[in-house]
Parts: sequence; C-alpha cells; structure tokens
Amino acid sequence: MSKNIKKVVLAYSGGMDTSVILKWLQVEMGCEVITLTCDLGQGEDLSGVADKSLRTGAIKAYVENVQEEFARDYIFPAYRAGAIYESRYLLGTSLARPLIAKRLVEIAREHGADAIAHGCTGKGNDQVRFELSAMALAPELKTVAPWRIWNLKSRSELIAFAEKHGIPLSTSSKQYSIDNNMLHLSFEGSELEDPGQEPSANSYIMTVPLEQAPDKAEYITVDFEKGDPVAVNGEKLSPAEIIKTLNAIGGKHAVGRIDIVENRFVGMKCRGVYETPGGTILYQAHRDLEGICLDREVMHLRDSLIPRYAAAIYNGFWYAPEREAIQALVDESQKRVTGQVKMKIYKGNVLPVSRTSPYSLFNHDLATFERDEVYNQADASGFIRLNGLRIIGHRQDLIK
Repeated sequence: MSKNIKKVVLAYSGGMDTSVILKWLQVEMGCEVITLTCDLGQGEDLSGVADKSLRTGAIKAYVENVQEEFARDYIFPAYRAGAIYESRYLLGTSLARPLIAKRLVEIAREHGADAIAHGCTGKGNDQVRFELSAMALAPELKTVAPWRIWNLKSRSELIAFAEKHGIPLSTSSKQYSIDNNMLHLSFEGSELEDPGQEPSANSYIMTVPLEQAPDKAEYITVDFEKGDPVAVNGEKLSPAEIIKTLNAIGGKHAVGRIDIVENRFVGMKCRGVYETPGGTILYQAHRDLEGICLDREVMHLRDSLIPRYAAAIYNGFWYAPEREAIQALVDESQKRVTGQVKMKIYKGNVLPVSRTSPYSLFNHDLATFERDEVYNQADASGFIRLNGLRIIGHRQDLIK
C-alpha cells in the first residue's frame, strides 16, 4: 500500500499519538503529510497546534472552527430524531466523526492526496466511523490506520520513537483516554476498565458531582422551531451557543452523567463514563414538546426507528442510505414541533413542567374531567367491545 501513497491528510490532535503518526507516515512510508485539527468546541487551546504540526514535518496544517456546522448539521438532526444508543448514550463522540471525515476528504481532494489517516486503535468504533464515512464520500481514497500496521505496540515504544525524532512530549500524565467536544466528554481506561470499580473523582469535568449540585432548583425555557432549539430563556442563540449555554446550566446541576457498559460495533463490551449536560436537557425538552405536537401514530412510527437510526450513527453509517432515509421521515415529522418547554433542573434531574405550542394537538374539551359537550362517553362501550372480539376468540378454549 505504501508504494502507491505519496500524500496523506491526517486527523491530528497535536497529542503524542497523532504526532508520532505524522512522523511515522513520513519516515516509514515516505509520505507528505497534511494535518487537520477540528475545533469542535472541546475547549482546548489550539493556538499552537498548527505550529507543532509543521515543526513535526507536515507540509500544511489546517486548524478549523467547525462548531456551528457540528451543532447545526450533525447534533441537531440526530436530536430531532431522538437518537439514543442502548437507551442511554446520546452519541457525543459518534456524531463528530462524520464531520471530521468529510473535511479530511475535502482537503485530500483539494491537494490531490492519495489517502487519509487517523490515530484510532484497532479495538474501537472510531476507526469504523472514519473509514465508512470516507468510503461513502470518496471511495477512491485509501485510508492509513497506523495502529493496525506498525510495530509500535506500547506507550513506551511511542515515547522512544518521539524522542528519537525530536517530537516534543507533554510532561503531564493522563489518567484516562478522553474524547471531548461541545456535546460531550467521555472517559475510558484506568479504573474504568474494571466495571466493578466506582469512577474516581477525577472523572468529572463538564459536570459537578451530584453532592456538589445546588440545593435550589433552576427553571429554564427552551424554544424550538421545527424540532430544532432556537432560544434559551428567551434569548435567540446560534446552534453552538445553545449547546454551550445548556452545558453550563446542566453541568452546574450534575445533569447528564452516565456510567455504562456498552456494546461496541467491533464486538466487545466497553465501560465508559460520559458527560452530556446540555445534550441531556435538549433531549428531554424536545421529547416533551413532541408530546403535544406529534400525532400518535407518527410518534410511534418514528420511535420504532430510533434504535436503527442510533445504531447507524454509532456504527459509522452517517452517510449510508438508511440513515438518510430515516432522517427524511424524521424531518417531515418535525415540521410542527414548534413551541416552548419550561424545565426544572435539580440535582441531576431534568423535569419538564410546562409546554406550549401554536400547533398543539392537546384538546382541553376532550381531555377535561369536567362536563363537556364534545365527547360522548357511551361511545367507549362499542370501541372496547370491537377491540375485544379477537381476544375473546383467542381465549375461548382457555375460558372453557
């Protein structure tokens, strides 16, 4: 493969792993390397990343702010769909990968590169997400995954390689493998590799521990238009600003932290701790508003597709036809999901307390317990009788 690859675009974080990969692509594969670093709202100082990339040997270094695109074109569509994997994971890492892959492909085509490269290990889901996305967008490009082909098998070997080639190393040691962006932060490794151990106090960054959350509840409002949030507490905000604003509120109240063992696409179970404070508020608010805006059968149909849609994202099929087809149905269902939800945020809980919409399907005259002139309660007898006919027939032999 290396003989046919002369120029590569590398997904680059600036950390030790991707810096070693950059140099390895040069010295072991003889490639020119272009790097891409995406600012996804992870809150890191990226001011020195481009310079480090160039000093390590890249011929060009891109550092791009894609926060608004990430929120608008990836987070919001997934949350319109109510996407949640295995009933708990709100897909924070999964949603970022197709965007990074798209930019890798675009830059590769712009510069006539032969391949893209990533620093994912052979055990994880991200390798699949990057590569399936690249295959969908640019099947002519190859993918280089060094962790699957090189001889560097341990952290000490990576450090030795970095020192040999003059790659500057951070003096700080990391307890966890961390992935973060504006939507979430994930922790893996260390004591978390044992599902029987409680996470340490160091695994709190976006959220405070429950014991440190305020003793007083906070009330907020979130406004939606066609299924997308547009304002928090009456203030119109951009998509990225909405996520960040809700992160600050949720994090302060210990909202959105989960400790799970999930099923990876590659076949193993993995334990992780995820913090998704703003996303959790957004998810709950949106679901609540749908309660008054969506027709029953439309809601049930969409809900039946959530596991398929979420699995498509988790497994790397963002650009696959099934995800796009489900998205089209979802977006049609969301045309009248417009209104406001008032939420009570308290001690890790997100509690909707009121909701209003100009498209509300809630009919007070039908639902009231007071006297009404609309609903004839006697009609329920025939309805129940007709629905019971098949049950009577099915159970006759047992009754006898």
